[in-house]
Amino acid sequence: MPKMLLFTDLDGSLLDPVTYSFDAANEALSALRTSDSPLVLASSKTRAEIEPIRFRLNHPHPFIVENGGGLYILKGLFHFPVEKTALRGPYQVIEIGTPYARLRAALKEIEQRIGCPLRGFGDMSAEEVAERTGLSQPDALLAKQREFDEPFVIEGPPTMEEDIQREINARGLRCTKGGRFYHLMGGSDKGRACQLLIDCYRRHFNGQHDPLVTIAIGDSLNDLPMLTVVDRPILVRKPDGSYDPDVQLPNLTRAQGVGPAGWNRAVLDFLSRT
Repeated sequence: MPKMLLFTDLDGSLLDPVTYSFDAANEALSALRTSDSPLVLASSKTRAEIEPIRFRLNHPHPFIVENGGGLYILKGLFHFPVEKTALRGPYQVIEIGTPYARLRAALKEIEQRIGCPLRGFGDMSAEEVAERTGLSQPDALLAKQREFDEPFVIEGPPTMEEDIQREINARGLRCTKGGRFYHLMGGSDKGRACQLLIDCYRRHFNGQHDPLVTIAIGDSLNDLPMLTVVDRPILVRKPDGSYDPDVQLPNLTRAQGVGPAGWNRAVLDFLSRT
């Protein structure tokens, strides 16, 4: 039987986009545990945000933070040394992204150059982050503990987006758009971090199973790099029932459900056919 390796976005995918609950996906989560299939969390969230979610999920697998900026692997998970890792508490960490201080400096340079206010998490209080995201204030404080990615909003006309993108590119940085925010980052993305883990798991499972089948589930454009590197990319619906029109792949499956409900159905459907 093929071994399944599943990557998932959090907000709007495994987690409900309004309540941040994963209750609608509990049946599929239980089935994944029964089948001993690794579930890798890949999110724009910070390590500080993801760790409480991992606790609620009883999650022992690797996780990817801040749109691929950092990859966290529990020490001893693989039976071989993982290259280019730094030890940090219980984790081996691969730092892929650009340091946060550089991103903050670049955002302020761009803001001054184009004359359009760009308001990042570093400019916002916890109260403002909570208001913009629907998070509680304690969770908003966790969201502000950033290492590799700066979410921001454009407080100007939409026509400024092209100028902002040009300035970002000129600095050797990248920008992607998530559900609520633009995200300023370096050369990292979810796809690069996922590919590193796919290589590790293929080596880890070599000879133990039929070929590894990789799956990824997301809901928006910043999930596209992750969806591109797997065998079975899956897109769940937005709260209004639509699919992100910017996510287009020839082998893309569109799940029949919003967020965790679509996630649940897609995972159970795949498991029933393996």
